Amino acid sequence: MARLSKLSRSVEGRGVLITGAASGMGRATAHLFADEGAQVAVTDLTEEGVAKVVDEITAAGGQARGWVLNVADADAIERIVPEIGAAFGRLDIIVNNAGIGAGSAIESSKFERRWQKAMDVMLAGPVRIVRAAMPYLRKSDAPRIVNIASTEALGATPKGVPYAAAKTGLVGVTRSLAVELGGDGFTVNCICPGAVHTGLTTVIPDEHKQIYARRRVPANRYADPEEIAHMTLSLCLPAASYTNGAIIPVDGGLTIKNG
Repeated sequence: MARLSKLSRSVEGRGVLITGAASGMGRATAHLFADEGAQVAVTDLTEEGVAKVVDEITAAGGQARGWVLNVADADAIERIVPEIGAAFGRLDIIVNNAGIGAGSAIESSKFERRWQKAMDVMLAGPVRIVRAAMPYLRKSDAPRIVNIASTEALGATPKGVPYAAAKTGLVGVTRSLAVELGGDGFTVNCICPGAVHTGLTTVIPDEHKQIYARRRVPANRYADPEEIAHMTLSLCLPAASYTNGAIIPVDGGLTIKNG
């Protein structure tokens, strides 16, 4: 029987660049896109971390190549992003996932340093990645950009100005790019994860995570990174052609719970 639907839910063969892909949500996203047949560019800070994920994907029959990339390094972005596009012959999807912990009290002597690092990695970096990728994205029939922000862009916690400012800025970048590029067939969306088991949260004792989840998260738990990755994939499908400029909490209900 012929299918009644017209829009594709396949990313097979598409070129995908994921930053911060050696661990956590980035690693899960790389695995998921590879499982769905995409060509995955695994980028992160260390050769060892990148190679491990590439090996995992290729051992499972997926397509992946790795590049060491510091998203705070503008020159590296200008050099490596076109290299990825040339290696794949295309670049259809950008997932700006790389992030750092950047908390600081406003009066701390470390504030200026952490502020600048947060802006370089989590705000300037994604913008530069998109700019460098534009010649390839323009050739795609379904160009997709997904920025990974945080529920800290929708609320805030004490001593978090650098992180919250960078992630809130990324929400603004998402909206502005969605308006600027939407008429050209692009979609630009933003995911705001809540409490997730990642490298940034490993320092939190399990019992404290359980207390926090029971108090703040209606789902009563932290998320698995793959749960965030599935939302990212959904936004990148060719069929997701009318979801543009969306800011989507994936947080188990954290941001809608009172008290």
